[in-house]
Amino acid sequence: TSLHGLAQLEILCKQLYETTDTAVRHQAEKALVEFTNSPDCLSKCQLLLERGSSSYSQLLAATCLSKLVSRTSNPLPLEQRIDIRNYVLNYLATRPKLAAFVTQALIQLYARITKLGWFDCQKDDYVFRNVIGDVTRFLQVRAVMVDSSLFDIFTLSCNLLKQVWKNLNLNDESQHGLLMQLLKLSYNCLNYDFIGTSTDESSDDLCTVQIPTSWRSAFFQFISFHPSIPLPVLSCLVQIASVRRSLFNNAERAKFLSHLVDGVKRILANPQCLPDPNNYHEFCRLLARLKSNYQLGELVKVENYPEVIRLIANFTVTSLQHWEFAPNSVHYLLSLWQRLAASVPYVKATEPHLLETYTPEVTKAYITSRLESVHVILRDGLEDPLDDAGLVQQQLDQLSTIGRCEYEKTCALLVQLFDQAAQTYQELLQSTNSSAMDITVQEGRLTWLVYIIGAVIGGRVSFASTDEQDAMDGELVCRVLQLMNLTDSRLAQAGNERLELAMLSFFEQFRKIYIGDQVQKSSKLYRRLSEVLGLNDETMVLSVFIGKIITNLKYWGQCEPITSKTLQLLNDLSLGYPSCLKLVKLSAVQFMLNNHTVSTSHLSEPEFHETGNEFTLSLACVSAGEDEDQFEQFMLPLTAAFEAVAQMLSTNTFNEQEAKRTLVGLVRDLRGIAFAFNAKTSFMMLFDWIYPTYMPILQRAIELWYHDPACTTPVLKLMAELVHNRSQRLQFDVSSPNGILLFRETSKMITTYGNRILTLGEVPKDQVYGVKLKGVSVCFAMLKAVLSGNYVNFGVFRLYGDDALDNALQTFIKLLLSIPHSDLLDYPKLSQSFYSLLEVLTQDHMNFIASLEPHVVMYILSSISEGLTALDTMVCTGCCSSLDHIVTYLFKQLSRSTKKRPAPMATDDRFLHIMQQHPEMIQQMLSTVLNIIIFEDCRNQWSMSRPLLGLILLNEKYFADLRNSIVNSQPPEKQQAMHLCFENLMEGIERNLLTKNRDSLRCNNQKILMIPTVALGN
Repeated sequence: TSLHGLAQLEILCKQLYETTDTAVRHQAEKALVEFTNSPDCLSKCQLLLERGSSSYSQLLAATCLSKLVSRTSNPLPLEQRIDIRNYVLNYLATRPKLAAFVTQALIQLYARITKLGWFDCQKDDYVFRNVIGDVTRFLQVRAVMVDSSLFDIFTLSCNLLKQVWKNLNLNDESQHGLLMQLLKLSYNCLNYDFIGTSTDESSDDLCTVQIPTSWRSAFFQFISFHPSIPLPVLSCLVQIASVRRSLFNNAERAKFLSHLVDGVKRILANPQCLPDPNNYHEFCRLLARLKSNYQLGELVKVENYPEVIRLIANFTVTSLQHWEFAPNSVHYLLSLWQRLAASVPYVKATEPHLLETYTPEVTKAYITSRLESVHVILRDGLEDPLDDAGLVQQQLDQLSTIGRCEYEKTCALLVQLFDQAAQTYQELLQSTNSSAMDITVQEGRLTWLVYIIGAVIGGRVSFASTDEQDAMDGELVCRVLQLMNLTDSRLAQAGNERLELAMLSFFEQFRKIYIGDQVQKSSKLYRRLSEVLGLNDETMVLSVFIGKIITNLKYWGQCEPITSKTLQLLNDLSLGYPSCLKLVKLSAVQFMLNNHTVSTSHLSEPEFHETGNEFTLSLACVSAGEDEDQFEQFMLPLTAAFEAVAQMLSTNTFNEQEAKRTLVGLVRDLRGIAFAFNAKTSFMMLFDWIYPTYMPILQRAIELWYHDPACTTPVLKLMAELVHNRSQRLQFDVSSPNGILLFRETSKMITTYGNRILTLGEVPKDQVYGVKLKGVSVCFAMLKAVLSGNYVNFGVFRLYGDDALDNALQTFIKLLLSIPHSDLLDYPKLSQSFYSLLEVLTQDHMNFIASLEPHVVMYILSSISEGLTALDTMVCTGCCSSLDHIVTYLFKQLSRSTKKRPAPMATDDRFLHIMQQHPEMIQQMLSTVLNIIIFEDCRNQWSMSRPLLGLILLNEKYFADLRNSIVNSQPPEKQQAMHLCFENLMEGIERNLLTKNRDSLRCNNQKILMIPTVALGN
């Protein structure tokens, strides 16, 4: 039966991690959740680890065990946790070939057991604190291997390679096996992770092999060995070329580099092995490492440098011309030349680098090969590299540096090729018998040219550019703008998406270099634009940008990539007050401001939500000002939309989907506008526009469609934005009641949504965030924003019998209690909004917290306790602040009760009583805070120190016992030093929470930091 259950669990694990069928994965996940909650989970986990045949089942077992040892209710007995700890260590030791993710999960399990049981004691022995000894037993094997055995293995492999090579008969294939295995052995030695960094492919360009210093002598022997270059030899050479520079002194490094370059020269002179794609790829990596690990000034001093750079250039040109062969290897070649070109201004060696000769050849080869590939790709139906935006951008970034070296030659080539392609394209368009294939080919060639022109313009470096180069940029820009005028005139009949994306890429590069206050308006680029196109200054160029943006929105509105990049361009142009001043003067911008619609119709579709927000935000940034007439004109489309929604909601029968669609588009636009209006004047105009006229419509939408998050979430987010006092924009006059009225609306919305969403009952786990928790998270953020906005005096509500504040806070408690503790930390946005709100409540509304029922207080304290150990620094900081406010409140109440003061309020008395009934909660948090400060890498030391003083003063006896426990857990020779650290921690601290006393403790933070140093024996 157990084996049958094991087989079933393994099937479920494979379905969970491997299947592409969502329904099957969901069923497997549901079944495995039931398994983790079953009474026999522990025994079955051990069975999975012992007899499981798949890595996924082992991962499941490790994950389940982590949950079992972490649970706070019904925790595992100490003996059982010790057994699990020992079992995990033995399991790791006896199974060295586990999958990496299984090993990681088991290590995390061991770490969690150790951390949670740090203060657990068995027969006066802290059984989980021998972690150093446990880990040392594993690391000793590694250290011994690196210090002695690994070097001996490497030396043996090199010596055997020499012997085998001398006696090798290349015609006897049976001898090849020994050679290959020896090469693999050498590579594995060189590829060893000497310092435990485990570099991955994403950091390949920057990888350095941290060879121990004792290995230095072996490299001069190994590098002189040069067999017929099978793949393992090239892989070894890549590692050798990546050896850290500090391994050698200057003379040794020059000798080492000379051997390395000589080997590269011999390979290039006899490239018999390179037609193999794998060998070719490794060799390209080797070339890239030459410059990533060595300076150009060192390379030019190599004896055969002129011949080597010529061979490398020829190899690069040939590789680029054969673009269809190993395209993923081109990155390394371009990386080499990019680094070489970037080093030219800084090289101090007297030897010629010859890059002025060979760099233009590489640039020409790249450009012409891309143009020639267009026809072949279309003819043979091959995959177009232009469809891979990431690859294209990466290559263009590299070419931008290469092309600026000897820029005169680059510019002349681009002008020549562009003129030819543009003339041919224009002739094809004018001809009546031209084929669609020919037109598409020319559009593809022009697409590459526009991309490349944008890249080389973007590669301009201000301190290294001349007026002549700016004039060359002007020549290129004129041609692209002329092409744009031609293609835009044809958009009513036809358009090319790739060419339009290239245009937008060009505009973005041009904007970064030539538009802005830092650009000299006397630049020769603008002179050339004036001569050819009549664009005399930056303002006229901006009008071209805006014209293109309007054209794209008009003709490409249904194309998400173009629309997204177009609106991103508009957003970039509108950043900053000076830019907005320039834009708002343009007639085209005035046209957009006066003729925009709600989400511009198609932008209200789900796939266009982000782009629609960008459009409204950009327009709002431009329109933000103090002109009320301009504001009213700008808001006319939104006014009409609100009136339309109000008309629909006022009838008993209306098209619900149409109403939702209009409302969602409307509130998304309004949220973008509210976000953009950061000045008091502009935001007050928006506030007066929306309140009180249209606020009832938003409230009505929440009442009707609370169960539909697609509708309620945008409305809630709009309200959260409206109450956010960003840049102090919410500043009402002293005679204005608007602050209180705004809070009433906020309270009403939170109460309406909260009470209704709780009527949904149980929501499936996979839907709970979208249906419920996301809206709850926004409500928490909304309440936090309004409570901390400093524009409402909350004391007046109770004074005048207004229940708005109480309703909002009580709804918060109801929503909070409906959320399991685990969900609070499982969903990052929910946890951040909750703990931020809790910080505000404990700071300004502690009387409300003190009035809560005991189970609610314990829930809040438990959430703080769990949040202290959260990985999210924002959550951890919020918990520390909340805890500080709570312990400060408690300390003040206790101090007041010991003096002759009026009797405390009943709520204060009840809160004190709850704390006295459950002292373990505060004590546990004191233990947690000290544990984090002493034994962990505490990233927010200052935040952790805030509640520490209050916790100590509330639990002085417990703190003394805890201190003695920590001191006694150290070896005898370190106990005195540890005791001194604690004495220093409390030095000069009085028994009060005055600011001066708190500051004294914060000044002792450095003394707190001494504790882990002592604990580690340093």
